Amino acid sequence: MTAVPVLVTGLAVRSGTFAPVTRFDVSNRQAVVAATQPGDPDLAGQLAEVLTEVGVQGSPVLLALHGDERARPITAGLAARFGVDPRVYTGACVAASTAVADAAALIAAGRAERLVVAAGYLVEPDTFAVFDAGRALSRSGVLRPFSRGRDGLLLGDAVVALALEAGPAAGRSALARITGWGRAGDGYHVCRPDPSGAGLARAIRAALDRAGVGAAQVGWLNANGTGSPIGDAAEAAALALAFGEQLAELPVSSTKSLHGHALEASALLELAVTIDVLAEGKVPVNAGWLGPDEQCRLNVVVDAPRTLAAPHLLTVNSAFGGANTALLVGAP
Repeated sequence: MTAVPVLVTGLAVRSGTFAPVTRFDVSNRQAVVAATQPGDPDLAGQLAEVLTEVGVQGSPVLLALHGDERARPITAGLAARFGVDPRVYTGACVAASTAVADAAALIAAGRAERLVVAAGYLVEPDTFAVFDAGRALSRSGVLRPFSRGRDGLLLGDAVVALALEAGPAAGRSALARITGWGRAGDGYHVCRPDPSGAGLARAIRAALDRAGVGAAQVGWLNANGTGSPIGDAAEAAALALAFGEQLAELPVSSTKSLHGHALEASALLELAVTIDVLAEGKVPVNAGWLGPDEQCRLNVVVDAPRTLAAPHLLTVNSAFGGANTALLVGAP
């Protein structure tokens, strides 16, 4: 039996750029930088915009949002506006990638023809304060994934919607194909990653195995790469487990270094960037680089963009509680 293809046929993105935060007062914070949009954007309004751009058209919607009381009125408003009943995901930094994996599995199994995945997070004072108090945010104001001297993450705005459907898409050009997906938990600690990287390595291998793709066929890896001293080292260990000797040939960068960490929306933003890289054929640099770290022995893209040399791209994410996801993307 031939598997039903899972095509990306629509994509819409809103994101920010790094600058000192002006949306709320950070004068008593140790960190002061985030990747925000100008002014004080409205999350519900931006979600409605991106859903309109990709075309809901009565399609079921899977929605990744910050898991607090603010999500309820947003969900209710979107339901009323578009006539849908969104399935909501709130699983921290893998919320959106979990939604994509679920959507892809439903389409591949022939249980859905078209699904829309949307996600949104706008940097706000409460979460900023919590991350700052926990010393998770970069005090230097620069996110440096896998680099010597990295000192933490920076938050960022992201509102993204993506349409997935069985192909060929009627009247729509496909942007990419979701060729594989994998999920795995390690349960090592409530917020610290397993230093062995075993959970993320299992998720990566599951995505590759599902697609029938070998490590040498992956042309670039969009890493989780938050700039955390502990987290980046654990991720490097995971990549070594998953790719073995092939890791030395695999270009790696974390686009969080360019757009920040958008929490529940981050994985969907990074998937959107990965699809754009597939279209452009150029692998982006890992910004903020100061020099190699012995704990992160990776082929990090640092000097200039590189030409994509293999047909599949992998984007990975990890979250508190030991949740890990991997999404594999190929040409349509």
